[in-house]
Amino acid sequence: MENVDLFIIVFYLIAILAIGILSTKKTIMTSDNYFLAGRSLNWIVIGAALFASNISTIHLVGLAASGFEDGLVWGNFEWMASVMLIILGLVFAPFYFKSKISTLPEFLEKRYSPLSRSFLAFMAILGALFVHIGMSLYAGAIVFKSFFGIDVFHSILIISVITATYTIVGGLKAVVVTETVQTVVLIAGAVILTIFAIDELPEVGIHSFADFKQHIKPNQISMIRSDETSVNKGLSWYSIILGYPILGLWYWCSDQTIVQRVLAAKSEEDAQKGPIFAGFLKILPVFIMVLPGVIGYVLFKDKITDSNETLPVLINELLPIGIKGIFAAALLSALMSTIAAALNSCSTLVAIDIAKRVKPSLSDKKQVLIGKYVSVVVMILAIAWSTQGKRFGSIFEAINSIAAVLAPPIATVFLFGVFSKKGTKEASLATLISGFIIGITAFAADFIPTLSGKPSIITDRWGIPFMMQAWWLFCICSVIYFSVSYITPKPSKKQLKYTWDNPWQFLVDKKFKGTNDVRFYAGLLFISLIILYLLFQ
Repeated sequence: MENVDLFIIVFYLIAILAIGILSTKKTIMTSDNYFLAGRSLNWIVIGAALFASNISTIHLVGLAASGFEDGLVWGNFEWMASVMLIILGLVFAPFYFKSKISTLPEFLEKRYSPLSRSFLAFMAILGALFVHIGMSLYAGAIVFKSFFGIDVFHSILIISVITATYTIVGGLKAVVVTETVQTVVLIAGAVILTIFAIDELPEVGIHSFADFKQHIKPNQISMIRSDETSVNKGLSWYSIILGYPILGLWYWCSDQTIVQRVLAAKSEEDAQKGPIFAGFLKILPVFIMVLPGVIGYVLFKDKITDSNETLPVLINELLPIGIKGIFAAALLSALMSTIAAALNSCSTLVAIDIAKRVKPSLSDKKQVLIGKYVSVVVMILAIAWSTQGKRFGSIFEAINSIAAVLAPPIATVFLFGVFSKKGTKEASLATLISGFIIGITAFAADFIPTLSGKPSIITDRWGIPFMMQAWWLFCICSVIYFSVSYITPKPSKKQLKYTWDNPWQFLVDKKFKGTNDVRFYAGLLFISLIILYLLFQ
């Protein structure tokens, strides 16, 4: 790193810290202001914050590595996310906004029971601690070790202190304001790297798309694949169609870390349009994060011995002084936005779903104070957990494997909660608990043997990759859900206020308002995805 790049990075860190703290300087910190930004967010801020809280350093490093190794097929995680954001905007957001909930577990209490709320809060805190914060910290530390030569622990400590400071001081508003800035920096950095990578292609004799196709691996720019490698890695077309929606229903539609931005919308229209805007943004990573990895294969396949080196090699070989600093700032943006989002969601879950319910008379001031204490404790625990990241072979796959454990029971109770009037409170709790136990067992069956160098049981021996594991676990959870619903008392009319009368009601419930209607933009996004899939099939 040259002095110019270091100056850019330090300036960026100071600027983000200042923006985060000053954004709430004149705000009176009630619980609503601290945890939900006073329910004042418009659709642009919501969409940008959804995008930024999702894209972590793991994405930037992992997608480039995946592009180098397998190609654009990993981009299905991005484009299928757009489909799930449409579902969030059209199906779930109306219920979330109308019920004026502060947390996703609170929605389960309204639809099912307080016990379902408590267990989901427990699962959500585990997800935020072990996935969103812990693994992101470790991935970021590894990247910045290559930039600055700072050891992993000190990198984790520096990143944690800066991010935790403005998150704890300013609450959700500070998080989303900084996320909006970070979205711009993140996209700009990724676009710059992509432009430099494409500009380098003529230097190796590539002057057309036909030339480019001749220098890449077979199917490396195909999104839809059914070859043996894709099947074994769980990236076949049927794994994407069956498995990803289960992961997506949890992550995009019912995970507090992500959906908290929608809960803070100032209107139902903003709550719905925000996810659709984020869906359009999620089209970009295929071209500015995965494609550079494919170009990296063409340019530097002789230099890159490990696919995880793809992004560092691209940065060091292609970016000039000054631009490296901008891209490092983009990496920081990805890292800090993800950690801040998860940290704020943890404090919200504990303060509202646990502390407030244990002591209903708890004042706003004490709720905010508890939220701040929780953020400090969670950050310390996440730092401790993040130092164990080296025990995993691939962080990107480890995160998805953990998601495959958490997602199926949560996806089941949320999906059928809004679409089926038969789901009972007993079925919800039974599904969450049994699904969690089965999922943990499946994860242990895969993870524990690998510690001693043996093949994993489900993935390797049985040949069921993580996405198909998510699908089959969802099927088991669905059987449990409807079996228990069949033998328990029907839900009350009050509970069924949060269920659509028929599967298509979310599309035809309101009069169409033309180009100002959220369904118009949702349709435009869906058509855009179909066209893109046809072009890159």
